[in-house]
Amino acid sequence: MNNIRERDFRGIDLNLLVTLLVLLRERSVSRAAASLHLGQPAVSGALARLRDTFKDPLLVRGPAGMLPTPRALALQAALGPALESIQAVVTDEPAFDPATLRRTFVLGMPDWIDTWLLAPLLARVTAQAPGVRVQVVETDRFRLAEMLAQQALDVAVGSFPEGPRWQHMTALRSLRFCCVSRPDVAGPQGRMALAQYAAMPHLMVTYRSALEGTVDTALAAHGLQRHILATSPRFASLPRVLQEVPAVATVPEVLAPLWLQAFGLASQPAPLELPSIQVSIVRHANRTHDTALDWLCGELKSAAGPAP
Repeated sequence: MNNIRERDFRGIDLNLLVTLLVLLRERSVSRAAASLHLGQPAVSGALARLRDTFKDPLLVRGPAGMLPTPRALALQAALGPALESIQAVVTDEPAFDPATLRRTFVLGMPDWIDTWLLAPLLARVTAQAPGVRVQVVETDRFRLAEMLAQQALDVAVGSFPEGPRWQHMTALRSLRFCCVSRPDVAGPQGRMALAQYAAMPHLMVTYRSALEGTVDTALAAHGLQRHILATSPRFASLPRVLQEVPAVATVPEVLAPLWLQAFGLASQPAPLELPSIQVSIVRHANRTHDTALDWLCGELKSAAGPAP
């Protein structure tokens, strides 16, 4: 780039050079016009501009048609490979190979998504792209837009509201809520009636210190109110509390199998209708043509698996 003199390209139209190569190949204005899908007057005008640019006739009439001048032949030999290289740069997308990728991806997610997805995601990433590093930062529905706008993360996964137009969302999974507790407080046959559920002490995750949420809205429709024993900003703290306290937590269903295996808890469907949790992959519009990030988003989808 240091050897390019920008002023030398003033007045040069790349399309003129393409036209020159076609003219030299066809040795005819009319045939060149047909190849270029242009009118013959337009090609004749282009030839006149080329002659003026290179200060050479380029093509002259001979007994069997138009003949190239020595200057034209030299240009043909030099411009052919050059324009082929430009075409390859402009039109050919290099093949993506995750095995050769060296990059750190900053991935934003709330802690329950981390618990659910990070292990299967890293298992896939390390198998395919040993040079990739994943940096997880905690985010939530209140901070997502700001973090994306500040380029504090490459992509986020979670249940987020619609954001600015530049915030691109791709659906990942639709999840249900379930109830988790110690087996001895789960109710007969491991099922709680609605009244028993409302009367039990509840653990609740809240990011803004609220004491009401989705469950409270649904209970109010039945004329019921629950007792919030404790709130936490993180789901990760709940299973240890549930081991020690006869309480219930209403959580995304993907957490239940992990908690049951690791902490000996029990799960059951929520005894009332609750809205589903729409989990999405979100990124800034300026990252929509990032091939490596496309690959990572595909691995996130695979790690999430199909809906049961």
